[in-house]
Amino acid sequence: MRFNWIACDSHCRGWVSAIGIITADTPKAFDDFASAHHVDGATVVLDSSGGSVNDAIALGRRWRELGLRTTVGTSVVIKTAAGNRAAVLPDAYCESMCVFILLSGKARYIPDGAHVRVHQIWMGDRAEDPKAASYNAQDLMIVERDIGRLAKYTFDMGGAGDLLSLALSVPPWEDLHELSPAELRSTNLVTTDAVAEVLPVNAISGAAPMAGLVTKPVQDRFPGSVADTAAVMTVSKPTKTAEAIPTGGIAAAAPAHQQ
Repeated sequence: MRFNWIACDSHCRGWVSAIGIITADTPKAFDDFASAHHVDGATVVLDSSGGSVNDAIALGRRWRELGLRTTVGTSVVIKTAAGNRAAVLPDAYCESMCVFILLSGKARYIPDGAHVRVHQIWMGDRAEDPKAASYNAQDLMIVERDIGRLAKYTFDMGGAGDLLSLALSVPPWEDLHELSPAELRSTNLVTTDAVAEVLPVNAISGAAPMAGLVTKPVQDRFPGSVADTAAVMTVSKPTKTAEAIPTGGIAAAAPAHQQ
């Protein structure tokens, strides 16, 4: 996951753009980023297919400590009559473990047009053909342990049991489940309908971004390797993507649209 500070104009504060897969390096990468910017109470704009369960939990707890706000979107530069300005477009994805770091926001806003999708955690090294793979008692222990960690984190962040129920009901060989507006509320993922509680109103735009000025880098949703014993939220179908996981940990099986 890559972090960038998006500067706003003189009438509003900037925000953090967080794009890509959550790996074992992500919590430290964020701490390094935060040490160079005043992020306390800032908003994080997410576009991610998820990643490591345990590292996402660590990242989410850090964000809650800092009182960060969260939303889903793509940070761009918009050309206006008054000049260029930074803005957030809603057409973005927050999938798998991204949904759980979205949950860590002190205030959470999900715009119309954003896609929030969930599915089960799974063993990352067996995501290519999960039905044909073999599993042993150690594998089951890892999965159940990390489900327990994820459940505790969910409730600590103020999430509802419905979120876990929806995610854990979708196996990796099925398409991810996109949460409806009603489900976003029943799971407590949405805390406000007021954009200004998360981002200044003039940072939200439906205008077309300037060609070549989109700040979002292309993200590789298919990491090159997965820890042999780790469980992850991952799938191999074209509609999902494997997420990276630390050795000995579980990663959320990640559904993936391809961008």
